[in-house]
Amino acid sequence: MSRPALVLAIDQGTTSTRAILFDASGRARRTAQIELTQLYPRPGWVEHDPEEIWQSVVSTCREAAAAADGLIAAIGITNQRETTLLWERATGRPVHNAIVWQDRRSAALCERWRGAGLADTVAQRTGLVIDPYFSASKIRWLLDTVPGLAERARAGEIAFGTVDSFLLWRLTGGLLHATDVTNASRTMLFDIGRLKWDSGLLDAFGIPRAILPEVMDTAADYGMTTSEMLGAPVPIAGIAGDQQAALIGQACFQPGMVKSTYGTGAFALLNVGSEPVASRHRLLTTIAYRLGGETA
Repeated sequence: MSRPALVLAIDQGTTSTRAILFDASGRARRTAQIELTQLYPRPGWVEHDPEEIWQSVVSTCREAAAAADGLIAAIGITNQRETTLLWERATGRPVHNAIVWQDRRSAALCERWRGAGLADTVAQRTGLVIDPYFSASKIRWLLDTVPGLAERARAGEIAFGTVDSFLLWRLTGGLLHATDVTNASRTMLFDIGRLKWDSGLLDAFGIPRAILPEVMDTAADYGMTTSEMLGAPVPIAGIAGDQQAALIGQACFQPGMVKSTYGTGAFALLNVGSEPVASRHRLLTTIAYRLGGETA
């Protein structure tokens, strides 16, 4: 008899990295977890070491996969959202520590953007408010602060990604620079109605399009891992930001369904259907998932 196919889930969170091996019935066969070092260079600043993130993913995946008594059919990635990394395309080497979603160093920059009258445009196109929480101001801070980085970014030498993109790049040996719609929609650069990077916002924020990843559906062909990762190539078949992944995991597939999760933060997500709904009370509108070409 053939052995049941297994799925390996990577959960790269704010305080730890986990890998969980699931069987076809949804039962967890093995869980591996490593805590992540929190770096606080200054009050209000929060960073992670990208190499520590990567090594924690390698270690937990190998530990969980060791329990596999059959084929690992696919890998899925879920990740802390908005956390921002820039790395060299030629070497894969990060140019700075990851700036974590809680980080507030770009507050003054966001205030200038609000003062320039960009708040309504950001809300209409991205569903978000201008805030250091999201990736755009973190990117701009890095381009302004790391010597020579802005020029290298414009020349196409630098890649941007949230944690999922960075892991995908490393897992595929640098063959794929991509993200999914749920993570893209948390950057403050993505038009959630047109499902595209927004040229107007990129120009307003001074962020080169050349650094951005391709945006794909939540479940899609994200390539194969290198053989070195787990001993043989494994397909990567899905990516979702952690809160959207929790929404999917709780099967909130019908409009009106809501879930709340409690971790590093507390998050309530409500499925509002296939069209964006604008809040009158500063709540955020974001993409829940895109499956089979259909967006929620």
